[in-house]
Amino acid sequence: MKGLQKNRPKRKSTMADLRLIYGFHAVTARIRQNPDGVQEVYLQAQRQDPRMRDLIKLAEANGVRIIPIEVARLDGMAGNKRHQGVAARVDAAQRVQHLSDVLETLTEPPLLLVLDGVQDPHNLGACLRSADAFGVHAVIAPKDRAVGITAAVEKVACGAAETVPYITVTNLARTLRELQEHDIWVVGAAGEAEKDLNSFKHMGGLAWVLGAEGEGLRRLTRDTCDELVRIPMLGSVESLNVSVSAGICLFEARRQRA
Repeated sequence: MKGLQKNRPKRKSTMADLRLIYGFHAVTARIRQNPDGVQEVYLQAQRQDPRMRDLIKLAEANGVRIIPIEVARLDGMAGNKRHQGVAARVDAAQRVQHLSDVLETLTEPPLLLVLDGVQDPHNLGACLRSADAFGVHAVIAPKDRAVGITAAVEKVACGAAETVPYITVTNLARTLRELQEHDIWVVGAAGEAEKDLNSFKHMGGLAWVLGAEGEGLRRLTRDTCDELVRIPMLGSVESLNVSVSAGICLFEARRQRA
């Protein structure tokens, strides 16, 4: 990822920065994407299955501290949510900032969600939840004309703001072209597109691009996409909420890969 590589200074975490994430997917992804931001991993002491052993190997290989604990304590730490016997204390302030940090760790074709100027915090939070649910490797958005990660976004995202890398870029069109140079197919969701989602097929690296509330994709963003695809609409409404559209597109991407 030559064109996307940046030099990154390290920072020291404070207790205020630390947050808990849980579940195999969230913890494994965070170690792979940003091991320096993982302070320690808590594992259910009684669990010794292959999935747990693989996670232990990954943590040890990245120098992450492992703490075996009883399931009752793990339940309390995670608020009795489904933790799968795994939790980690991570530096929420030390977010992944560069796309190369994500793409260089992947063992499958990238699946990305690009949001072109989403300004409503509830929509962004819901998009992050969908991204987490369907295994999106990163959400990309412009630094300007976008809401960014706020307290309201984090509340709606229900933890997905910590598990899904949210990467802001100065020039969105240039970033899309860089993705294309790395064999990632860039597809814009547009209501006026000739091709619909039922006829869209793609199994390689993929970036779904969705526009802002009401405005849709900006002209330059639209022109940069490899193709445009519409979601079939059978009712009387003309458009869907951006977070709903994101969930539909990402579900279809994962369905095809499965």
